[in-house]
Amino acid sequence: MNKIKVVSWNVNSIRARIELFVNWIKINNPDIILLQEIKAREEDFPFSEFDNLNYNIKVNGQKSYNGVAIFSKFPLSDIQINLPTFDDPQARYIEAWVDYKDTGFRVASVYAPNGNPINSDKFNYKLQWLNNFHKYIIKLKEYEESIILGGDYNICPTKDDVANEDMIINDAVYQEDSINLFRRICNVGFFDAFRSLHNNNNSGFTYWDYGHAYQSNLGIRIDHFLLSSYALDKLDKVYVDETPRKQKKTSDHAPIVADFTF
Repeated sequence: MNKIKVVSWNVNSIRARIELFVNWIKINNPDIILLQEIKAREEDFPFSEFDNLNYNIKVNGQKSYNGVAIFSKFPLSDIQINLPTFDDPQARYIEAWVDYKDTGFRVASVYAPNGNPINSDKFNYKLQWLNNFHKYIIKLKEYEESIILGGDYNICPTKDDVANEDMIINDAVYQEDSINLFRRICNVGFFDAFRSLHNNNNSGFTYWDYGHAYQSNLGIRIDHFLLSSYALDKLDKVYVDETPRKQKKTSDHAPIVADFTF
């Protein structure tokens, strides 16, 4: 049995955070990294910065916006770019099978739409995307595999996942339609890793707006690991590493980390 460390992180531009990101990797040495909002096409991705870090890297990129990536210490196969249930011009999903020993497991980096403002086509697009994600993972669950769906879901599931409910009452991340879709996604048979191990006690914030939100701990939990039951059985620990959020030139999100025993 071996320990596997999986990280999900909305970096809010890989090139803008490259020094911070590389330094964090060198200190923490995760096995799998699921990135969101890389804001770079594949041809512009800074692959050379990771040459000495022994990662296999797969990118689903887009110029200036969105974009997701998977870093893996192990070989990757069966790559899925974007949701097969949705013809989407935006780069919001990438999935791969991780070839690890005799078992292996499936991972995906998920970047769901923000959806603001709520009275706009952007919110309709958010719901459409989440509905298609829901349809797809119904099929994914039929594989009966260890599946780790990590990412920025842009959904705050409950009032226990925000420091002050009033500050997001009109935000797309906290609308009833968004929250209900998150529940439907979980009800397929995927488990919120953080809440599986932690009580509902205003902990686990992953996002703080720029300005004084972090210093005032006005956070929101919108980045999640959703696990199949097979992956949940292997979960040892899940936590948010706030260290990068305290630094200069940081993302407004902190990485969420999950340790597994495979």
